[in-house]
Amino acid sequence: MATTSAATFSIGSTVSFGRRGSPPPLTKPSAARCTSQNSLASFSGLKAATSVNCDSESSFLGKESSAALRGSFARKAQKPNQSSHHGLQLQASYKVAILGAAGGIGQPLALLIKMSPLISALNLYDIANVKGVAADLSHCNTPSQVLDFTGASELGNCLKGVNVVVIPAGVPRKPGMTRDDLFNINANIVKTLVEAVADNCPDAFIHVISNPVNSTVPIAAEVLKQKGVYDPKKLFGVTTLDVVRANTFVAEKKNLKLIDVDVPVIGGHAGITILPLLSKTKPSVRFSDEEVEQLTIRIQNAGTEVVEAKAGAGSATLSMAYAAARFVESSLRALDGDGDVYECSFVQSDLTDLPFFASRVKLGRKGIEAMIPSDLQGLSEYEEKALEALKPELKASIEKGIAFAQKQPVTA
Repeated sequence: MATTSAATFSIGSTVSFGRRGSPPPLTKPSAARCTSQNSLASFSGLKAATSVNCDSESSFLGKESSAALRGSFARKAQKPNQSSHHGLQLQASYKVAILGAAGGIGQPLALLIKMSPLISALNLYDIANVKGVAADLSHCNTPSQVLDFTGASELGNCLKGVNVVVIPAGVPRKPGMTRDDLFNINANIVKTLVEAVADNCPDAFIHVISNPVNSTVPIAAEVLKQKGVYDPKKLFGVTTLDVVRANTFVAEKKNLKLIDVDVPVIGGHAGITILPLLSKTKPSVRFSDEEVEQLTIRIQNAGTEVVEAKAGAGSATLSMAYAAARFVESSLRALDGDGDVYECSFVQSDLTDLPFFASRVKLGRKGIEAMIPSDLQGLSEYEEKALEALKPELKASIEKGIAFAQKQPVTA
C-alpha cells in the first residue's frame, strides 16, 4: 500500500514533525534540522503534521514531562540570530549502544530508539544474528547511522564513544521460572558486558534491563568499582515498565486519560519488591482498600501475566522495549540539557537502609541530580506495611548480586 507524500515522525508519539516533499539536506551528519513553520522536516513518510505535538495520549512521557519537552523546544526555537525557517533544531549528537540487540527486547527497542532525532549513531551488539537486524533498521529514514557488532572481539568497538549503553542481553523468563532462576546465566552476561563498558565508555549512562535487576545492578556496580570507574549517578536499573503498567492499569480502572496519570513505583523490580504508591497517584484519585490490593498485586505480577498468556512463546518483550525506550529518551533529554526530567529507577540510594532502591530521581547531564525523598513521606498504612515487607527480599537479592561479583575477578 503506497503512502502519501506527506509524513510524520514521532518520538514515542510525544513530538510530531510533518513535511511535504523531501526533507532539507542536513548541514552535517550529526544534526537534524526541523523548521517550526508549515513544512517541518520529517524522517518517516506516513502522514502530514505541521506542528510540534507533545500531548498525545500514547506518549512515552507523562503530562509534566511532555510540557517540559515542549517548553525546551520552544526555547530552542526562540534563539536570537536564527532564521525563522530553521527556528527549531534538534541536534542528533548522541551515540547509543544496545547490548543484546538481536533478542526479543533488543529488536523492538532498537526500532523505537532509531526513531529519536537526538541520536546520531545506534550501535547494535549481540553474539549472533545482529547483522540482519542492523541492515533492516538502517533502511528507516531517521538520522541515526546503524552499525552492527558481533561477538566478543567486536564489543569494544561497539562501545567506543557511546553516551548511553542499554543492556537487555540475557535469557528471558519462561513459564514456571522466577527471576532468581535467571540469576546464574544472566549474572555472568551482565558482568562481562559491564567490564567492556568500563574499559571503553566509562562515562556513559548504563541502563540495565537484564533480570533479575535487583541483583544485576549491584553486580554492575561492583564490576565498575573493581575497574575504578564507578559513578553511582550513571548506573540505572530500568524499572520503567512497572511505572508504565501502573499508569495503564490505574487509568483503565478509574477511566482516566492516560497522559494525565503518573504513579510512582518504588522498591525493586520483582514480585513483592515492586511497590506502586497509589496514594501518590496524579491526578489525585480515591481507591478502596480492595482496589489498592487488587491493583498492587496485578502490577507486581504483570510480568507473569504476560509469560502465561504467551504460553511458553516468550515474556514481556514489547512492553519492556517501550518502557526502556522511554527511559532512553528521558536520558537523552537530560544529556541535551532539559532541566525537568524525572523517572523512577533502581539506583544506589540513601532513601532507606538498603544500598539500592527504586524511586523517582531527577536526571541531568551528569546523571542523577537528585533523589525525591518526598515520595516516601506520607505513605498510606498499606504502603508502609508493604515497604517493610519488601525489604528482606530486596536486601537478599542485592547481597546475592554483590557476593557474586566479589567472588568473580574482573578481566584486566
